[in-house]
Amino acid sequence: MAYDLELAARVREMLGGRSEVTERAMFGGLAFLLKGKMFCGVLGNELLARVGPEAHDAAMAQPHVRIMDFTGRPMRGYVFVGPAAIPTTLQLKRWVKDCEAHAATLPDKPPKKRATAPRRADPARRGPGPPRRPKAAGRR
Repeated sequence: MAYDLELAARVREMLGGRSEVTERAMFGGLAFLLKGKMFCGVLGNELLARVGPEAHDAAMAQPHVRIMDFTGRPMRGYVFVGPAAIPTTLQLKRWVKDCEAHAATLPDKPPKKRATAPRRADPARRGPGPPRRPKAAGRR
């Protein structure tokens, strides 16, 4: 699913290119992450807002807001904010800042483990192995 480039640009401009905020293509849209933790995104023409479980009911009470259910399973703490709810910069900024504030309270993600190449057997550490057959006479 494509995402609204104009809405993504509005969010990007609001975040001001800060180094702790990154973008990543996710779930057919664009996600914004604070130190690796997703806090909002754009999916289709809607803002995906991670408001947290505590603020979920208050967010759902707002007009043009619906539960995030694109996986077929509702996810508490995440909502979709329709375009009619964020026509002005001030309205969009309120959602983005609230989501960012929630993400800042979450614990840091542990660093990802680096993939390592499979270990090769060390010939010096190998056991005796199968017995070797003696070479036949006259063969090299």
